[in-house]
Amino acid sequence: MEKNTVEIRWHGRGGQGAKTACLLLADVAFSSGKHVQGFPEYGPERMGAPITAYNRITDKRCTVHSNIYTPDYVIVVDETLLGSVDVTSGLKEDGAIIVNSEKEPAELRRMLGGFKGKVCSIDARRISEETIGRNMPNTPMLAAAVKISKVVEQEQFIRDMESSLRHKFAAKPQVISGNMEALKKSMEEVKVG
Repeated sequence: MEKNTVEIRWHGRGGQGAKTACLLLADVAFSSGKHVQGFPEYGPERMGAPITAYNRITDKRCTVHSNIYTPDYVIVVDETLLGSVDVTSGLKEDGAIIVNSEKEPAELRRMLGGFKGKVCSIDARRISEETIGRNMPNTPMLAAAVKISKVVEQEQFIRDMESSLRHKFAAKPQVISGNMEALKKSMEEVKVG
């Protein structure tokens, strides 16, 4: 594996936007000149069922095409998965886990079966409800992932996301401003423990 490879595993539930956030991260990393892979793991998913998605981000072309078994970062979009999915499986000790939770990182650490790396929390539900007007945790989780992993420089990420959103939601400017506010607020509020 290339030395400058960053591998990220996303855990969420169908309909929460984990797959979308994974693919958006791939887009912004690609825009910044990186080589990227962003892919979900498909099974019999349905709304509310656990899903997994992956990002592999490198400086050089990557020839590895497999799931990610030893991620540098794990993003958990739904805190309830902590009790049913081994979210820290294979997670490198010098890596980090980012959980959508109103709990403090120290409280989450006690729920993670002895994981020694960084534990981060972000109240993505509250942020999305305040900025977007409904529970859309994927946008805040994406921003937290960028802030913690540093796979893309933050100002570049904000510019690229605004450009992407302007293109995607040209007819709905209110969607753009809410999502941009969610991204910026998340980068400020993610807690590291």
